[in-house]
Amino acid sequence: MIEHVVRPQAPGERMSREDELAWRLAALAAEVVEPDADVVDMVANRVIDNASVAAASLVRHSVATARAQALAHPRAGGAVVVGVDPAVRVAAEWAAWANGVAVRELDFHDTFLAEEYAHPGDNIPPLVAVAQQSGRDGRALVRAIATAYEVQVDLARGISLHAHKIDHVAHLGPSVAAGLGTLLELPAETVFQAIGQSLHLTTATRQSRKGEISSWKAYAPAFAGKVAIEAVDRAMRGETSPAPIYEGEDGVIARMLDGPGARYVVPLPAPGEARRAILDTYTKEHSAEYQAQALIDLARRLRGRLPDLGEIVSVTVHTSHHTHFVIGTGAGDPEKLDPRASRETLDHSIMYILAVALEDGEWHHERSYAPERAARPETVALWHKITTREDPEWTRRYHAVDPKEKAFGGRIVVALADGTTVEDEIAVADAHPLGARPFGRAQYVEKFRTLADGVVAKAEQDRFLDAAERLGELPAGELGALSVTALADLGRGRGAPAGIF
Repeated sequence: MIEHVVRPQAPGERMSREDELAWRLAALAAEVVEPDADVVDMVANRVIDNASVAAASLVRHSVATARAQALAHPRAGGAVVVGVDPAVRVAAEWAAWANGVAVRELDFHDTFLAEEYAHPGDNIPPLVAVAQQSGRDGRALVRAIATAYEVQVDLARGISLHAHKIDHVAHLGPSVAAGLGTLLELPAETVFQAIGQSLHLTTATRQSRKGEISSWKAYAPAFAGKVAIEAVDRAMRGETSPAPIYEGEDGVIARMLDGPGARYVVPLPAPGEARRAILDTYTKEHSAEYQAQALIDLARRLRGRLPDLGEIVSVTVHTSHHTHFVIGTGAGDPEKLDPRASRETLDHSIMYILAVALEDGEWHHERSYAPERAARPETVALWHKITTREDPEWTRRYHAVDPKEKAFGGRIVVALADGTTVEDEIAVADAHPLGARPFGRAQYVEKFRTLADGVVAKAEQDRFLDAAERLGELPAGELGALSVTALADLGRGRGAPAGIF
């Protein structure tokens, strides 16, 4: 890996294009590097993972709305909308939009956490959509996904957005643009212009993940993917973008991030080096914010040691800065303690999640968020006894570079009415590569089967899994197989209010 130093240019300075981060990312995207076998295998896993959570979300309102919008933009030879008959095709950017919302809706797909947070699986819907419309083969798609993961993960390793309350999709727009550059075998100059446009248009505040969290949380990455497709289209037609987009005197870093004195180090593959960042990412066993994954597993473990939850006086979670301030009591969000809160808000409340996990001994993507579940008096009482505290050691481990040190869990201390305490700790989720039950192909398939049950027919599940597991071998024109058709006619969002389209 090469450590690329990123800094804003000084007033009057003219930085060489080759030193700009956007150019380095474009050059990476333009280089043809065949993926390693384990990367090909993991790409297939993540395609299966995305299909799992998309299938489970098909009847949800946000997904139905996005699907209705997409179906209003038919295009012969276009891309497939998840859940819909693959003979029905729409414009690639709109398929990316609908499919991106379906993948993100349940907060149930893969994650990467470093200086910044990321759900790199958000790259897959726009890349698949453009691959379908442009007639690419499976090998080209695998290379593109490997590039996109590499770019988003490397940006997340080096540049914090959340510290300045900028949403993490500002790394996603450039990564999708880079992945599309690889997919379409575009020259670095074209990819450079598309990356600049994508970043310029996808910098937004983190209010989408603060307070009363809305349905836009699911739309934000889909919007970034759609914007990146449109940016690549414009760049292919010769249009240019603001530059230097990262380092400029009025660029993103100087005006939105650490300012004129900023200095970041972004690790990037050397020329010819394999793109392996996807192997450093991890998926979810539970439909909740990633920092909740390990704590749900720990709550299940503690449940057997707490026969009478009514005896609990307090529950204190000692954890990382991020967990405390984003999904814990350190956020200062009263909505995180409100039984009337939205599903999206409850998903970002470790207090609620722990209360339900302690009571039920499990976590379910629908039942655990049901309004009647959140409103149970005994649940509310327990929920309001839970607080979080930042522990410097857990924060250090959260930011550790060594995978064996890096941790996203914490220590739970339960104080009981008789004056005794019950406590335990966990570093990583059971499904993490270093966890108690790491996810492999069998677990990805099981997750798909479970979430697609009752939504997608068994024969259709079998057909999709066969295609996904042969992803790297699929010939041009057959990538429409990388979607699932629902059992029921989903229509165009029947029952949803009409819009413009």
